[in-house]
Amino acid sequence: MKTEKEKMIAGDHYNAGDATLVKDRRRAKNLLHRLNVIEYRITKKAREIIQELIPNAGANLYIEPPFHCDYGYNISCGDNVYFNINCVVLDCAPVHIGSNVFFAPNVQLYTATHPVEAELRKTLESALPISIGDDCWIGGNTVICPGITIGKGCVIGAGSVVTKDIPDNSLAVGNPAKVIRKLNQE
Repeated sequence: MKTEKEKMIAGDHYNAGDATLVKDRRRAKNLLHRLNVIEYRITKKAREIIQELIPNAGANLYIEPPFHCDYGYNISCGDNVYFNINCVVLDCAPVHIGSNVFFAPNVQLYTATHPVEAELRKTLESALPISIGDDCWIGGNTVICPGITIGKGCVIGAGSVVTKDIPDNSLAVGNPAKVIRKLNQE
């Protein structure tokens, strides 16, 4: 039988009030408090906090506080990833971020979702993974919905709401985001 944490990561319905998940979120919130309030500037101590919060990150993960996430351990990053201020990553499911990915201010990645049936929604939720390829730039105030894959070399325009997968080397904008042209075509 799967634990609630295993169900959460697998994309199954799970009980977010499970004691282990509550403890894990509290740990993340304590680290985020230290990063967002006590340190606030990127110092050696802030880098140590980020490494503890997001242990599956490559070299040069840079986060401008404030930053928010649910767990941290479900976020994996390649090298040279930059989060500008006020980014939110609801990482109930895995969030895979490639190398050389830049997030403008107020970008929100939501893996968390909820049943459409009211009775189920009272006690259960679920989550779907998000994947962002190498060499992407995500514009300010973009929302990336659960289960989305953004290919490598993409640019997502400011204010976009990404509700469908975006293929490699695409410029996508709008609500909902639509590919308006291909990039890096030689």
